Amino acid sequence: MSYEVPIERGKIREFARSAKSTQTAYDRAAAVIPPTFLTTARNFWAPPADDGVLDELGFDLARLLHGEEEFEFFGALPSAGEVLHAHTRLGDRWEKEGKRGGVMKFARLVTEFRDGAGALVAEQRTTLVETARPPKVS
Repeated sequence: MSYEVPIERGKIREFARSAKSTQTAYDRAAAVIPPTFLTTARNFWAPPADDGVLDELGFDLARLLHGEEEFEFFGALPSAGEVLHAHTRLGDRWEKEGKRGGVMKFARLVTEFRDGAGALVAEQRTTLVETARPPKVS
């Protein structure tokens, strides 16, 4: 799955405020993104019908948990006015016995963010977990 991520000043400010940041640097015209800002990219910028990676994963969404989020930057943080090009692919997959019985399935989604010249700016690694059993509803 590939999509563009415009880095907008207002969205940087909104994200920083929602995270309770008091840093005035996020209000500047050339504001850089907070380090976890790119977590919003897929939800806001990926085409809604393009869930190929999740379809490929084959997890039962009723048993899906978010396990971990990791970001790696390869230079300066992106700033307002830039447009990044994102591509998400399925990374490693593994299984492990759950503490309450049953097999838990793990998968890592890897999203690369590149600038207009194609240089790698950041990489996001998301670990998803499919539990062995659906949650109990009370």
